[in-house]
Amino acid sequence: MSEDAGIARFDPRPSPSTDAGVIGTAVWALAEPFLPNYLLPRDCPRICFRAKDSTTARDRERFLGAARHVVAFEAAWLDRVRSARLALYEMPPQSFTDALLEAGYWISRESVTPLGTTHIDDCLAALTAAGAEVRVVQDFWPLSDAVAESSLRFSIIRKRNAAPRKV
Repeated sequence: MSEDAGIARFDPRPSPSTDAGVIGTAVWALAEPFLPNYLLPRDCPRICFRAKDSTTARDRERFLGAARHVVAFEAAWLDRVRSARLALYEMPPQSFTDALLEAGYWISRESVTPLGTTHIDDCLAALTAAGAEVRVVQDFWPLSDAVAESSLRFSIIRKRNAAPRKV
C-alpha cells in the first residue's frame, strides 16, 4: 500500500519500526486480512482492532459490538482521509516469507516488481468494503490506551502523529 502510484520496483529498506523484529533491510507486504489497517494515508494515526480466540466477552461487547474489525482515527485527519489516493500493489509471493504473522507482515530480502496495482480513490469506502467498521474519534488517546489494555488483537499505527494527550 502506498500513496505513490508509480512504483515500478520495491527495493529492500530498513524496518519502519523496531516492533516488527526484523533486522536488516526488506521489502514489506501484508496478508490480506490485515489490509484494512493500511487503507488510510501513511502518516494517519490509527487504532485497529479485532477479536482473537482469547478475547473476553466483555471486551467484545465493549469495543466491537457487532463489528468484526474496527479502524479508528482522529477527526482532525478526516479531510486528509477523504482526499487520499492510494495504490494497492499486488506482490509476487515467491520471495516472501512471514515476518510477524500476528501482524500480517511478510518480507522479501530482494527487490520485487509488483504484479499489478489497484487504485483506491475513496479510503472510507475501501475500508467498509474490506469489512472494517470506521470510527472517527475526537481524542486518540482514551481509545488507544483502552484497546492496548484489552484482550483484543490490535495494532496502533503512527501514534506519534496523533494530537498530544490532553492534560
